[in-house]
Amino acid sequence: MTDPTAHALITEYFEYRASTFPAGKTYQPTPPSAGDFVPPRGVFVLLMDDEGRAVGCGGVRLLGVAAGGGSVFEVKHLWVQPNTRGRGLGSRLLEDLERRAAAFGARDLVLDTNRSLTAANALYRAAGWFEIDAYNDNPNADNWYAKSLPIRPGDPTAP
Repeated sequence: MTDPTAHALITEYFEYRASTFPAGKTYQPTPPSAGDFVPPRGVFVLLMDDEGRAVGCGGVRLLGVAAGGGSVFEVKHLWVQPNTRGRGLGSRLLEDLERRAAAFGARDLVLDTNRSLTAANALYRAAGWFEIDAYNDNPNADNWYAKSLPIRPGDPTAP
């Protein structure tokens, strides 16, 4: 998370959210902690377009252990620049983050978002995420999602 391009995209993301946040509310940016995104506890990735330009970003980080065993990871700061939307880049980024979390041993994934992000909410539902009760106190969130990942052969937490 110390990469200058990642930092620029996160700054752009925070500015965009502040400018589009629901009326009457104030967006409260929470910069990601670089230590949360160091493998195998997490990773932060840049989304590149076909011309090799960074047009989005996102990360996964370890949250803890689920009640039934297995790690729970959280998707954070999934962002695709507005001028690149509608080309499936968000889906590609989300799939990549899910694969990376699974490689780190994630059994379950969670994320928080705001219902004003209608395209993002539709993306999560289309990718098999389901709404859950709040798992954190993020002041910017009013929607929470989860997704269980398939059990991999050799997973020590498999039933």
